[in-house]
Amino acid sequence: MVHGDPMRVLVVEDEWPISDLIGVYLAREGFEVQSCYDGDSGLSAAQIENFDLIILDVGLPKIDGTEICRRLRAANDWTPIVFCTARDDEVDRVLGLELGADDYLTKPFSPRELVARVKAIVRRSAYQVNAGESLEADGVSVNLRTRRASHNGTSLILTATEFDLMAYLMARPGRVIERSELLENVWGYSEALGTRTVDVHIAQIRTKLGPNASIRTVRGVGYSWEAPTHDDA
Repeated sequence: MVHGDPMRVLVVEDEWPISDLIGVYLAREGFEVQSCYDGDSGLSAAQIENFDLIILDVGLPKIDGTEICRRLRAANDWTPIVFCTARDDEVDRVLGLELGADDYLTKPFSPRELVARVKAIVRRSAYQVNAGESLEADGVSVNLRTRRASHNGTSLILTATEFDLMAYLMARPGRVIERSELLENVWGYSEALGTRTVDVHIAQIRTKLGPNASIRTVRGVGYSWEAPTHDDA
């Protein structure tokens, strides 16, 4: 995106009324919206053009949303993704997050809520801190200006949400942070999200950091950034 240009959102949704409604609400907030109505065209658009965020229905014709997400992440495309689906099964929600989605909404949803979530994600994805701010601990280095992270010199590929969650923990070493605080300060809202959302993202970060990840689980409470011990879960 060129500085000053509107942020671009790709909406891949096969139900035209829902797609049009999403487009109207996003356009009101200044977003530039492109719509696709099946998985093939949605994947093609995502691969060819540059978007700041993708709203992706799961139950799409031709290629479903989870497969689109899987292919984009496999190609190291980490454009933020919000899944929208009629399914209300936790397995589907967890699968979407494990594939690298940043958020998840179950139909029927309020267009205003969707817009709020989109704005929260793109706000987190933008440069929000002073140049040069960085965090370093236990072999992990995070540049808050460029939003790049590395572990023992190797680049980490993180979603926008994973980056902010890890940075939030790193900035408060040794402090036990409740899941509710993480939801409020990383996601920017907590009413419609369960703590499982936090747990899945933590698991994804741990997978990328490896077996010695410096994230300690405090059962029934939350997480803290500190060197692991043999008793950590």
